[in-house]
Amino acid sequence: MSGRYPSKEVSALELRKLFNEHKYWERAQSGEFSQVVLENRHPSLPLANEPFCTKSQIIAYRDKWNRTTAIVHQYLRADGSIGLSGRPDPKKVLFNLEIYYI
Repeated sequence: MSGRYPSKEVSALELRKLFNEHKYWERAQSGEFSQVVLENRHPSLPLANEPFCTKSQIIAYRDKWNRTTAIVHQYLRADGSIGLSGRPDPKKVLFNLEIYYI
């Protein structure tokens, strides 16, 4: 995701706002973006405070040109729901050919 595009460091709040306003998660859910699991491990249970068998995941959202449009972290519970806020937590977002990151 880096190297090809200019990048800009922003706050976690600004990144979440960009991610949510442009509906990256909803677009991934609808199939516009494919989702590729980059990491899949057990979280640190005391820190995550998530149920047993929850997975800590890093996911890349990719567009039809296989370009990574976002990288998110999520806690995927055994029942398929997402932990904590119920939404993925963006770490990087490609918007208007610029990478925004925390």
